[in-house]
Amino acid sequence: MSHHEATISNADFGRLRRLIYEESGINLNSDKKTMLELRIKRRMRTLNLNSYAEYCEYLFGSRGQKEEVVHLIDVVTTNKTDFFREPAHFELLVQRVIPDVWTGSQSGGELSVWSAACSTGEEPYTLAMVLSEYASAHPGFRFRILATDVSMTVLAKAKRGVYSLEAAGPVSRNLQRKYFMRSRDPESESVRVVPELRRLVEFRRLNFMDEDFCLAQKAEVIFCRNVLIYFDRPTQEKFLQKLTRYLLPGGYVFVGHAETLHEMNIPLVAVAPTLYRKVDVRHRN
Repeated sequence: MSHHEATISNADFGRLRRLIYEESGINLNSDKKTMLELRIKRRMRTLNLNSYAEYCEYLFGSRGQKEEVVHLIDVVTTNKTDFFREPAHFELLVQRVIPDVWTGSQSGGELSVWSAACSTGEEPYTLAMVLSEYASAHPGFRFRILATDVSMTVLAKAKRGVYSLEAAGPVSRNLQRKYFMRSRDPESESVRVVPELRRLVEFRRLNFMDEDFCLAQKAEVIFCRNVLIYFDRPTQEKFLQKLTRYLLPGGYVFVGHAETLHEMNIPLVAVAPTLYRKVDVRHRN
């Protein structure tokens, strides 16, 4: 790479920012330019391109628009996640949310839970463990979990369900014994989610910027944590209006601890920190 092409030109950075915003809702400030350069460099190596200018030429060409945009969004989205992240949410789910929505379950005897922005799968598998435990204590309780993400890379990892022992650390010993398999290789530092648990989660790609999410079934519970922090205020509100279309009246949304839905025009009311309930719009004052 020649010296003068060691960074993305301001004009190209502007084009990239606009494209990323339109495609993913993520608003990159100018201080994210270096981060973007590092991540695009990975794609340039894969594609055998020598400069950022060449990469942009490819990306904005007709073939790049078809094939590369999805990879660009992949490298831009950050995928920080853990098993039992914000553990209080899972306690709230079991102690407060399920007893409330399950008695009036509107989905044919199955609790429908959606892990939106599921990343590498730790959140939906945590939900599958928690709900399986709940089911064993409450005969007749059944559930389904949909897990979606915009990134094909993380979805592939999530479907495999293979994690390092370190990543599995937050899971209690008891649950680890039940829901993880150790590798046959004694040297291996990884575990795999058991097939019975993997089968409980349906993974699919979904982009929050799409006009319609095309989900066949509405959920009673949506986990949408640490997503809003990447969006500006208008995008947050528009996204939440779409998200709540797929939430049944009386259903619940969990958001991240750094997120607030204060004074937004959406049919949700706060019932606990980071927990919101959908109100029936017709009965709002």
